[in-house]
Amino acid sequence: MTAPLLEVEALTIGIRRRGRDDVRIVEDLSFAIQPGERFGIVGESGSGKSLTLRAIAGLLPKGVEVLSGTIRYRGEDLGGMSAAARRKLMGPQIAMVFQEPMTALNPVVRVGEQIAEGPRRHLGLSRAAAAELAVEMMRRTGIPDPARRARAYPHELSGGLRQRIMIAMALSCSPRLLLCDEPTTALDVTVQHQVLQLVEELCDETGTALAFVTHDLAVVNQTCTELAVMYSGHRVEAGPVKDVFRDPRHPYTRGLLESAPDFDDPDRVLVPIPGFPPNVAQRPDGCPFAPRCRFAIEACTTAMPAQEDVGPGRTAACIRTHEIGSAAPGEPVEVLA
Repeated sequence: MTAPLLEVEALTIGIRRRGRDDVRIVEDLSFAIQPGERFGIVGESGSGKSLTLRAIAGLLPKGVEVLSGTIRYRGEDLGGMSAAARRKLMGPQIAMVFQEPMTALNPVVRVGEQIAEGPRRHLGLSRAAAAELAVEMMRRTGIPDPARRARAYPHELSGGLRQRIMIAMALSCSPRLLLCDEPTTALDVTVQHQVLQLVEELCDETGTALAFVTHDLAVVNQTCTELAVMYSGHRVEAGPVKDVFRDPRHPYTRGLLESAPDFDDPDRVLVPIPGFPPNVAQRPDGCPFAPRCRFAIEACTTAMPAQEDVGPGRTAACIRTHEIGSAAPGEPVEVLA
């Protein structure tokens, strides 16, 4: 196997508090992305998905920081880089597509100029060459009449076109890793499908690896080949998308799948996950999902389960992985003595 393009090891992200314990929003998170791989990170809002991407990009909000752990890109520790070196890496090597393009785009600069800025700064292109590349990137992302649209301001474009502008900006310098933070959340279903298909095609065409954050299981199934499931800042399951969806081994993953509609089986009864995620500043002892888990036993409340191998390239952080794999949908397994 080739060396990973990106390695996240024991990453903990949080807020330091003077005289009190740190608030650990993401805790002890590890995963790796191979060159050209499409990797999904899925979970509820507040599970730490977006913060993980922002930590990779060096764009954590004020007051939030990496408390421990390492993020290595092509073997180099990003945390040990200077701010200037990190900025040089963003664009030519790592690029990011944000959740809401209207707030990510500059409202007073024409979209063509915003796409051209990266190639001018990082690739050394002239103004004319960068403008030509911007129009070409808009054409490749399926924007009709790109030469005219390049002169538009963000507010003059629809949500779908603005998201395509963001994708064109991100890919304009041919990065090796594309970070996508729920880029289709605000789009209708038809436009969402078009944008996802576009991202897949462009990544396949350029060999760019993809880290895709979403709460939508259907999006992960369409877009990614590997995934990590996060809950309350922890990775609770990981492996090939098809294998995890066919045979989930963590109760949270099962809960997500059992509560999602299946349009191939409209008569299937949906099973909701009871309760709410814990406050990250007041997580319960043991497994953070235990208070909501129908499989929980007393041992689940005493210590955070370690990652167990549950198949080729698969792990799950649960002490009852094998029993959960054989349980009927919506039914708890027998509590062991």
